Amino acid sequence: MRKVKKVMDSVIALIKDEMQAVEEQFSRHLASDVKLISQVGQYVLSSGGKRLRPMLLLLSSRLCGYNGDKHIDLAGVVEFIHTATLLHDDVVDSASLRRGNRSANSVWGNQASVLVGDFLFAKSFSVMVGSDSLRILKLLADTTTQLAEGEILQLINTCDLDVDEKRYLQVVRDKTAILIAAACQVGAVLAGVDDEKEQALREFGLEIGTAFQLMDDALDYVADQIEFGKEKGHDLFEGKMTLPLIHAYSKASVEERSEVLRIVEAEELNAADLDYVCKLIEEKGGIVYTRDKALERIERAKGYLQVFSDSEARRALFQLADYVVTRSK
Repeated sequence: MRKVKKVMDSVIALIKDEMQAVEEQFSRHLASDVKLISQVGQYVLSSGGKRLRPMLLLLSSRLCGYNGDKHIDLAGVVEFIHTATLLHDDVVDSASLRRGNRSANSVWGNQASVLVGDFLFAKSFSVMVGSDSLRILKLLADTTTQLAEGEILQLINTCDLDVDEKRYLQVVRDKTAILIAAACQVGAVLAGVDDEKEQALREFGLEIGTAFQLMDDALDYVADQIEFGKEKGHDLFEGKMTLPLIHAYSKASVEERSEVLRIVEAEELNAADLDYVCKLIEEKGGIVYTRDKALERIERAKGYLQVFSDSEARRALFQLADYVVTRSK
């Protein structure tokens, strides 16, 4: 864990001033005569987020040689979009914890969470216009649309044990990876690099975004609740078909499948049933399989950046990619 923290500290040090500017921008754009907006927004934004998406946008801009300042506002935009989706997700999932703290909906209620999420989406588009780039506006607008589609697709897949790896990965791409890919691609668009480099950064983002969600889904079954920041087995409680369970279910016996079906369809998830599923996932290699798939994605992601010359920014992006599969929360 110390090694992971050291790696992240070195990445953050490289873009320290820019990240500070992004943080200051959060406060400016959350300013409103409606105090509840700033209260809820600041609560969520200051609750231990990794800022992975802003860091990727800043580093991608630097990798491509961008020398302006519009990347600061746009780094804030991708974090606002991400935060808005978290506010809405916690309402949909009836979550009580977010990053180890009480979720906004458990503090202010579902109505406030949904409406502040709407504010963040609206503010994001207002700030985007300031980029003076129709391409970036369209890219982030299309990305936001796809995020919503991913959430709906995940809802459709709820408690459906017929969901296979392909269907699962489509949800991961649409609800998580697509915004991380957009963050990387925006840096390339700002700098005006050629199509090959722009596409390479987008593919890099898609791969590490997918790996990030794979690790998140694995950690849901094995991480300590206090460290991970949400209840262990929350995905199972919500009936979400994630890769550890999909893989274990594909290897399970008829009797084991019947028991998993009973647990998934039950209205309440008790400790004994959670232990059963966690043990089954471990025995069938669901966690190892998921982590291996994440590692494969990270190696592919690094390969895409070979079109760029070696630099501090490229090395930092490699370090962020490695962080995705070594983190514990």
